[in-house]
Amino acid sequence: MTHRIQLAGHRWARLVTRMAVVLLLATGGLVTNLASTAQPAYAHAYLVETSPVDGEVLASPPAEVQLRFNEAVSFNERSIQLLDTNAEKLTIGTAGHVDGKANTAQVGLPADLAEGTYVLAWRVTSADSHVVSGALTFSIGHPSATAAPVEQDAHRAVVVVDAVGRALAFLGMALALGGGLFVAVLWPTGRTDRRGRRIVWSGFAALAAGTVVVLLVQGPYAAGTSLAGVFDPDLLGAALSTRLGHALLARLVIVLVLGVAFGLAVRHRGSATTETATSGTAAAEKATIATATTATATTASATSARATSGTATSGTATSGTATTATAIAEKAATGTAGAAGTARRIVLPAVAAVGAVALPLTWTLTDHAQTGVQTWLAVPATSLHLLAMALWLGGLITLAACVLIPAGRRETSRAVTLTPALPRFSGLAQVCFAVIAATGVYLSWRQVGTWAALGATDFGRLLLGKLAVVLAVVGLAAGARRFVRRRGREPLGLDAAPATAVRRLRSSVVAEILLGVAVVSITAVLVNTAPARTSYAPPVHTTVPVPAAAAESVAGLRDASIEVNIEPARSGSNVADIYLTGPDGSLVAVPEVSGQLESPDRDVPALPVTVTAAEPGHYVANSMSIPFPGEWVLRLDIRVSDFDETPVRVRFTAR
Repeated sequence: MTHRIQLAGHRWARLVTRMAVVLLLATGGLVTNLASTAQPAYAHAYLVETSPVDGEVLASPPAEVQLRFNEAVSFNERSIQLLDTNAEKLTIGTAGHVDGKANTAQVGLPADLAEGTYVLAWRVTSADSHVVSGALTFSIGHPSATAAPVEQDAHRAVVVVDAVGRALAFLGMALALGGGLFVAVLWPTGRTDRRGRRIVWSGFAALAAGTVVVLLVQGPYAAGTSLAGVFDPDLLGAALSTRLGHALLARLVIVLVLGVAFGLAVRHRGSATTETATSGTAAAEKATIATATTATATTASATSARATSGTATSGTATSGTATTATAIAEKAATGTAGAAGTARRIVLPAVAAVGAVALPLTWTLTDHAQTGVQTWLAVPATSLHLLAMALWLGGLITLAACVLIPAGRRETSRAVTLTPALPRFSGLAQVCFAVIAATGVYLSWRQVGTWAALGATDFGRLLLGKLAVVLAVVGLAAGARRFVRRRGREPLGLDAAPATAVRRLRSSVVAEILLGVAVVSITAVLVNTAPARTSYAPPVHTTVPVPAAAAESVAGLRDASIEVNIEPARSGSNVADIYLTGPDGSLVAVPEVSGQLESPDRDVPALPVTVTAAEPGHYVANSMSIPFPGEWVLRLDIRVSDFDETPVRVRFTAR
């Protein structure tokens, strides 16, 4: 008995160890990415317009500051702050939306602001639940020395804990849905196997725990505070009031419902077995009683020959009544059991199917899918993508842990047949891969947009890495599929396959699991990375001829041109390289080049651009600030002599 307990303990320890390894692999890529020196891009909404614009010099203090984003944002009383020249926080009004528009923010400013430069720092939550932060400066009267930059990034510990929680939730969904389907449907003996049930229950636990972690850290993540903010009831209340908070609460409810449904499903199989045995025992007892009754009746008939016919008739009637009552009771019991069985066969699968479809929506309704283009198609496509991934990876882990590994060891006490679980899962995996491929191609196009963005953005490079891993998984899965088909055509079936072939299959499946976990890890990082469609801005490379007036003043500028390169050509800080080249391609020096940034479509004052000489004929604007995306004009004033200056306008588009 003690030996059996020790064996059970060792098996349980091995299962826990395997789950821990899978979890570490799932979170390893996230933690490595977040612990690197380069801060990942978490802001998915972007600032479209501000009033006043960044760097503007005003004659008098503005009554308020307005921000406009490309999508809806949410914020609290700590989201917008005003700092003076000494980096001291000033008292401002309560932040709100402009005319009720969800993609705007405004805050009233004090009327007695002194002259100098001020910094407005903002940190809001975008519609896809990720935080957008930044700062702009404006001056009253004249610019002054600005204080130290405002720290807007989330605390590293908060980001890491949030990423680990998301990874836990992803992995838990795979084990709960994929493992649950495998145990309850694909594997005939799965409902009575403890290992399979433990894997599924661990999936539900990981899913619930990861969801709670994300919910708790969302408050400090949005507010930019430390992990101590998880104990702040105001921050928790603010998180619960957002769309993400509603989705996380709905996810916990769905997890509870699916857990109850799975518990009833695996319990019903055990109950059905017990009821079958009980019914057999009852039938045997009834047969024994009936035999004894018949024998007693025969004896009584032989010893009571003098009984009257009336009495015999009465006894016969009574016996018939009793027999009829028994038959009615048995029929009623059978009907009740049949109705309960029918309800379980219909209700439980229906509840499980609805829960499995609703669970991915708690991700897709709060991430990239519900922002940007074609949200009506992106939400169901992303949900199908996640569901197919979960069914494949969770089922694969359960298949390996409960079927392939025992079968590969060929232990008599743990011998497990490969049929029909392996062929059934192979067919399911084929369908899942088809769905993953179809939805993945569409979602990649939607989030990337152009081929150039694949190699020029973090999102595109991560997507290429994910594609490479997926192709390796497809290769391994194709080999396993060929094994199932080839061995399935043999007379003795899969269970007659040599032990070496089964071990090779087991190694292939384990490798497929590791690569699948890597795919989940990359997917979790992609969720927290700005899509390439919004983050990619092609650099500006344009050439304009030197105006004739300047060419006549300087002989070297005759038939010359001005080449302008702007990178990254998006809102924020940019670098502009300006080259004055002669007709033979050589650089031509001029006394001075100055610049201004103008908006042709909006009532925005011209913003000064500081241009310095890098070398004769090459001039650089190292910190050209573009306030918001759209059409812009870089005006270059080229001084060709002490008295002559020629303006050149270069039009470009900033993303």
